[in-house]
Amino acid sequence: VQLQASGGGLVQAGGSLKISCAASGRTDSIYAIAWFRQAPGKEREFASGINWNAGYTYYADSVKGRFAVSKDNAKNTVYLQMNSLKPEDTAVYYCAYQTLANAPFGSWGRGTLVTVSS
Repeated sequence: VQLQASGGGLVQAGGSLKISCAASGRTDSIYAIAWFRQAPGKEREFASGINWNAGYTYYADSVKGRFAVSKDNAKNTVYLQMNSLKPEDTAVYYCAYQTLANAPFGSWGRGTLVTVSS
């Protein structure tokens, strides 16, 4: 499976942005896709995830209530709608996938940069 994140950009604090993660290859092997982010000088952290078939969603406390993850299986794409953005949301956002629950995440790709100005 190959994943490609896109849609990042510059947005003002309080604004919204929607980023995408397009999957290709053996998409029938995907169990879940998650969004991670890495801010400058910080470690990568989990942001949100979605079960590929059942659609269960999960969020880090730092984004809960502001971000919404969704999927379009026909397009093999997962989206992350980010609302009420804060400067601390500035990061490179990566998507990755699991083939089983609790399995390691793979296919990180290059990520997409989201910059929130104050």
